[in-house]
Amino acid sequence: MSQVATPSSPPTFEWKRWPKTETFIEDLIDKAVAGNPFAATLAERMRLETSTRFKDWVDHLVVSGQGSLGAQLRELGFKRQATDYGVGIPVFAHDGGIFPRLAITPGSGLEVRSLAIKVESVADFSRAFDLGLEIRGYAFGPYRVGQVLGERTTLDVIERRAYTGFDPFPGDLARDGRMRPQAARDALAARDIWKARKRRFADDAEGFDATEQTLERVIELAGSADLACHLVFEVEREYWQQRNRAAEVQKSRQDRLGLGWANHDHHTFRCSRRFFPRVIRMFETLGFVLRERFHAGENAGWGAQILEHPTTGVVIFADLDLGSDEATHDFAHSALPDLPRPNTVGLWVGLHGESILEAGMHHLEAQFDFDALRQDLKAESGIEVMAPFSDFSFLRQAFTAGERWPVASHRADRCLANGWITAEQHAKFVRDGALGSHLEDLQRREGYKGFNQQAVSAIIAATDPRLH
Repeated sequence: MSQVATPSSPPTFEWKRWPKTETFIEDLIDKAVAGNPFAATLAERMRLETSTRFKDWVDHLVVSGQGSLGAQLRELGFKRQATDYGVGIPVFAHDGGIFPRLAITPGSGLEVRSLAIKVESVADFSRAFDLGLEIRGYAFGPYRVGQVLGERTTLDVIERRAYTGFDPFPGDLARDGRMRPQAARDALAARDIWKARKRRFADDAEGFDATEQTLERVIELAGSADLACHLVFEVEREYWQQRNRAAEVQKSRQDRLGLGWANHDHHTFRCSRRFFPRVIRMFETLGFVLRERFHAGENAGWGAQILEHPTTGVVIFADLDLGSDEATHDFAHSALPDLPRPNTVGLWVGLHGESILEAGMHHLEAQFDFDALRQDLKAESGIEVMAPFSDFSFLRQAFTAGERWPVASHRADRCLANGWITAEQHAKFVRDGALGSHLEDLQRREGYKGFNQQAVSAIIAATDPRLH
């Protein structure tokens, strides 16, 4: 039995389904789209050209309503936030589900004044549709917005950088130095530092030392851990995308409409047991908070720590090999010794390296029209999507067919010397490579924020490199 820290009781995360809330929000979105011809055209083009659903891109809505609307929102699970949309305009958010925020303005009836969709670049969006948008907010600033007027509803196209407010020129960030004249230059420089960092090391401990030092520089130059988090994950998505054809194809489809990866759901990092706490420490330094621990039963052989960033909205699935006797312990902060023979995650790290170092992410999961993505990737690019590993009315998940990555001979040699693989598997990995990454097709309904542990365990086992 492994020697681990004393068990601790993690917070309970029992994510509920919110069908009434979903119906309420979808009705508002439908009203907004009906009041803006461009938004209606955009929604149809998103479905046909990117296999995504318009509602998954919605950041917030500005709604007029009577005083009783606040009570109705609370019944639907919304809570008033400390940040207002404007003077006297409260904002309501839903902590228990994935729903856009609502800003409530005085009015006699329930009407949608404006609807905001999130993109990675407002300028890219404007160029994609030849809109000539006037963009409010500084380049590379915390909040930028361009408006497309409609008959009854205004469509706001927004980009966010580690900011949850609604002011393109926020005074609180100005007081913190985030709006100083050189802020954009420093943010670009911080991003380049992370992008240019060395990722391959002969010794992983040396790699973690160097990466932690680099992260400190990025945070210092960016001026905040929140902004540094945004920049770091932009780069991590780029690095992963360069090694995954399905990602390149789908990103190109979304870029044709100027959307980028603003529909990301979560980022999956695979980690060794011994360095897992150092990975978590880096994420916590960036401002992530620990959500649920993930373990799918005594025979699963793996576990995960889910983390969420309260400002950027980035969610991480950090995977590691885990025994049933270790599931109740604080494995996020207490290093575990190597297993005599690794399971799927450990062998992937052995063959490809740590996700935070050489390998990069195992996969990005983004929100799509589940069936449409499967059909469109196959028809347009010959990319197969595997059978679903979650197929519920409220949660559907599937990987694209695994992308094979080359395996360095020294990594295969070490796996063979440790008895992790056979001589036949060694020869095959060196010759043909091993499964490396996927794009994950996800569709959520009813605001469901969680994951299906048993189903994820099945797909983890099915993608063990030794089976391919």
